[in-house]
Amino acid sequence: MSTMIAIPDESGKEMAMNTTTVDEARLKDVVKTAVLEVFEERRDWLADLLSEALLDIGLGYAIQEGEQTPTVSRDQVFQVLEARS
Repeated sequence: MSTMIAIPDESGKEMAMNTTTVDEARLKDVVKTAVLEVFEERRDWLADLLSEALLDIGLGYAIQEGEQTPTVSRDQVFQVLEARS
């Protein structure tokens, strides 16, 4: 089902625009199908997505752990780094 509506452009002049009413269940099905097709065709995207998610989770845990440890100065950090190189 299409409906015409008037929407003002940047200058305030009204422009006609078509809108379409979409059944929510049908939209959900279409989006789900599209996402599944993308992941089937581009498995590398899924692997990259999962890899990034795991890295973000790990970073979050590291930040939480770091917030519970004592603060050290910048000089102390560089002393440790220089001792290891």
